[in-house]
Amino acid sequence: MSGRLFGKSIVITGASSGIGRAIAFRFAAEGARLVLADVTTDVREGGVATIDRLRADGYSAEFLRTDVSSEADTQQAITLAVDKFGRLDGLVNNAAIGIGKPLLETSLADWNRAFAVNLTGVFLMSKAAVAAMLKQEVRNGARGRIVNISSQHGMIAAPEDCSYGVSKSAIVYMTRQIAADYGPHNIICNAVAPGKILTGKGGRAVEPRWIDYSHRRTPLPRLGRSEDVANAALFLASDEATFITGENLMVDGGWMAS
Repeated sequence: MSGRLFGKSIVITGASSGIGRAIAFRFAAEGARLVLADVTTDVREGGVATIDRLRADGYSAEFLRTDVSSEADTQQAITLAVDKFGRLDGLVNNAAIGIGKPLLETSLADWNRAFAVNLTGVFLMSKAAVAAMLKQEVRNGARGRIVNISSQHGMIAAPEDCSYGVSKSAIVYMTRQIAADYGPHNIICNAVAPGKILTGKGGRAVEPRWIDYSHRRTPLPRLGRSEDVANAALFLASDEATFITGENLMVDGGWMAS
């Protein structure tokens, strides 16, 4: 066995579908030992459950049903990784939901639900992860690495999805805050900001108006795939990402450059 993450213990939230699923497959192929933290094993885009496929392929992976808005659940996910694998090398905060409503149509319940998953979940997972990382030795310049999945819509308006855009904007700030506060302890925190990513799920995300809009805004001649985000997350979770912390890496086909 070998790979860019060989032997590393990593927790991935929202790992059952879409971008999280692609990250899990990519990290496992690079030798990581994984804890998949999600509210379900169902794959939104269809197919064999992520945990089942990983185990069938011989990879080291555990699944824990996890509501990232629950402090108890998030602590259990981090504890499982430490107990099972001996330490926590990485955390990928990927779990997120979209409400798909503009300001005046967004209820307080909608707003609270979006922030509970998209932002409070990142806060709780990161808090538990940093506490665990501070107790372990430095390896290859890091006690541990956090990779947050933000969004280009954390920097520009999210069309007709106020709560999603605002919550993703806050993740960019939280990434910098964690990097600044815990960099002296050799804890690294970065983010990946996807552009328009076709994950295979249906619904609002693939309505013709949004697909057409995204093609017009993206300089490269295709839209993104989950694997594009997984490749970026792999780099930031690996020991190759040296002297990089507090960054928000765009994976958007040039959207924000145009």
